[in-house]
Amino acid sequence: MVTTDAAAAATTAMEKPPDAEKPDYAPYNGNSTADGGGGARTRSSGVVDSVVARWRREDMLDKIPLALHASAAAFAFVALVLVASNQHGDWMQFDRYQEYKYLLAIAALAFLYSLAQAARHALRMRGGVDPVSAPSGRLLDFVGDQAVAYLLMSALSAAVPITNRMRSAVVNNFTDATAAAISMTFFAFVALALSAVVSGYKFSKQTYM
Repeated sequence: MVTTDAAAAATTAMEKPPDAEKPDYAPYNGNSTADGGGGARTRSSGVVDSVVARWRREDMLDKIPLALHASAAAFAFVALVLVASNQHGDWMQFDRYQEYKYLLAIAALAFLYSLAQAARHALRMRGGVDPVSAPSGRLLDFVGDQAVAYLLMSALSAAVPITNRMRSAVVNNFTDATAAAISMTFFAFVALALSAVVSGYKFSKQTYM
């Protein structure tokens, strides 16, 4: 009886697969490799996303000054035309008032400056050569935008009081045209002020390497 039991146990042991008791390391090794590859892919994707986001930001910062300078040129041109054509005889002549002659001169300056800057930005965006080097161009944008915006504000400060006094006494084509010119000048000032903010940001972020 004992012999029969021993023989059965030996037969069962012989039928057991040789690797049944072998530890299974495959899942551990496989998971480790997969996790490592996934982490590398995640890091690579993060770097690519960061570069793409930087390119988009730089492209946007190049397009915004062009739009703002073009808008400032358009507003300044309308103001220039309104003031220059505001001649209705007698006291309703713009050249009888120093404030309006000053407004006309600054509107003309703002128009020429903004048009030149818009043309320069458009040329650079089309792949042309910027006539001004990059560091000097950023400095020109920053200083020029602030200077012309300040001059526009000074012209507004001179023209608004006399226009208010006139309109408090009489409202006619002369005072309406003057008020419209002042509004266009103000919009030109806002466009250049915003452009100065953008150019100031770009100037502060430039590198000299």
